[in-house]
Parts: sequence; structure tokens; C-alpha cells
Amino acid sequence: MMTAESAAESTSSQSVHSSAKSPLEIPAVAAQIDRLRDRLGKVLLGKQDAIELVIACLLSRGHLLLDDLPGTGKTTLAKAVAACIGGKMARVQCTPDLLPSDVTGFNLFNQKTREFEFHAGPVFSDVLLSDELNRTTPRTQSALLEAMAERQVTIDAVPYPLSKTFFVIATQNPIDSHGAYPLPEAQLDRFTIKLAIGYPDRASQLEILEAASRDHSQSESESSVLTLSELTQIQERVRTITVHPRVRAYLVDLVEATRNAPSIQLGVSPRGMLLWQRIAQAWAVINGRDFVTPSDIAHVARPVLSVRLLTTTDNVDGVIDRLLDTVPAPEYR
Repeated sequence: MMTAESAAESTSSQSVHSSAKSPLEIPAVAAQIDRLRDRLGKVLLGKQDAIELVIACLLSRGHLLLDDLPGTGKTTLAKAVAACIGGKMARVQCTPDLLPSDVTGFNLFNQKTREFEFHAGPVFSDVLLSDELNRTTPRTQSALLEAMAERQVTIDAVPYPLSKTFFVIATQNPIDSHGAYPLPEAQLDRFTIKLAIGYPDRASQLEILEAASRDHSQSESESSVLTLSELTQIQERVRTITVHPRVRAYLVDLVEATRNAPSIQLGVSPRGMLLWQRIAQAWAVINGRDFVTPSDIAHVARPVLSVRLLTTTDNVDGVIDRLLDTVPAPEYR
């Protein structure tokens, strides 16, 4: 027989269990995102739109490809993202002699214990900066495929799980193609979006020069904005954001249009479609909503499509604009 005291304990336990399962409230998530946006805005000056897309990519559990010139703040951005979430950052400078084991890790025989010991590679981090990814060979590039898609690596037939928040920021130089290995479509499709940060405006450049002469000890000691646990909770909340059937149908219409357009050789894959929906959900959360609108789908279309469309012309942006103009968006409120 259950006593009153045990019943109270049971009710309390059920209440705690129920509250633990309750989804995060969007206003609370929006406040955390605001702090993340403000912190990154102090590091990457004058690039608010790019910062918000980077945050959306992070919250959607995606991966980011930066197609930009050297010295535009790519490494600084990666370090800032890792610091904001209190995570571990690793950097790989991709060169033609880089081996897959340099990325994933390797087994080394210990003479004393007479056993093989696993030495983890840089993929065992929360934020991985793969600098100039197109400088390394396709064999090494492919070492990232399993890590990006499955968040695990397999060494000598043994799978090793990676961090739940594993986030790849890869860069490539769009100008200097000498000695580069173009990323294959199979790898490009693992990235959620592609961005070009570009040069800052005049006011931001003046602020950069002024900040360079100040003491950075305070900024370097700033605590994280989010914990890894909080980031994981937000990522799970993003996954549950409502997508109305009409909005989902609009996304499918856009995807099918990429496959049927005569100017496009390779359209969006089912994986790309799923990533598109997920980052649209993240974009809705960033804008304080728990549902996705057609404008969310259209807003993230350019960075999503630019990384995976193979066109017969060089003007990919023009192709994307025509797609968005041609496919009618549903009325949705």
C-alpha cells in the first residue's frame, strides 16, 4: 500500500521528470541566442547577417564552408564560436602531405603494455577548423565524410563517437586554385551552408584598428555564453520546431525545381533537403518563433543552395534568384 508520504514523493518525482522533458521556451532560447550574437558581433565586426547564419548553422547541427579570401576573420570566428559554447577547438591546416590519420587519429603500439593505444586526432573536438580544405588530397578530404555525417570515425574497424556538438568550419580560397583539389559533390553535400564573410566596411575597419591597440586580457578571460549541455538542448528544440505541411510542400517544390531546371546539372539531394529544413527551423528560432514560415525557407536558400548546386553557368546566384521567383510561395500566417 502506498502511504501519503510515498505518494507525495512519487508525484514530486513525476513532476521533475515531466519538467525535464518539457521543451525549452522560445523566449528563453532567444535570450541565449542574443548573448551569442552579441559576443560574436564583438569579434566579427560589421557582419551581422553572416553571424546569424553561422549561429543558425550551429543550432541546426550542421557544418559550415567558408569560401573566402585569407585574412577575413575565419580563424577568429572559429575560435570565438568555440569559446562561446565552452567547447574544445582544434585546427587542421590542410596541405598536400596531410594524411587521413592526421585528422581522425591512429593506433600506436605501446612497447611496455604490448597493446595498441588510440591517439585521438583533431576531429575529437567540439569545433574543428579545417583551413583550406581544398589544399589536401581527396583521400584526406574523405576522412571528414564519416565524421561530418555520422559524428564518428572508424579506426581499424573500431568506431569512435565524436562530440554531440561536433561542428566543422572548413575554409577554401576562391581565388588561388593552383595546387588545389576541388571538393567533390559528395563532400560538399555534407555542408549545410556556404558563406563568404568578405571585407568589413570602413567603420568596422577603424574599430578593428582601435581594438588591436587595446588590452585583450579581459576579452580573453570572458566566460562562455552557453554550456555544451545548453547548446545540445537548444539543438534538440530546433529539431522540434513546427513545419506546416504547406511550408514543407513549398520546400519540396523548390527542391524539385533544382532537379528540373535546364541550367542546373545537379540539384538538391534528399540529404540537402533535410539540412535545408533544419536550418530553416533554426532561423525561425533565431527570429523568436516556434514555427517555420515560407520566408524562412527562402531566406536560407542562397547559402544552402550555393554549396550544392552544380550549374551549367557560373552565375549561381542568378540561378537561385530565378528559382525563388519562379516557385510560388504559399500564403501562410
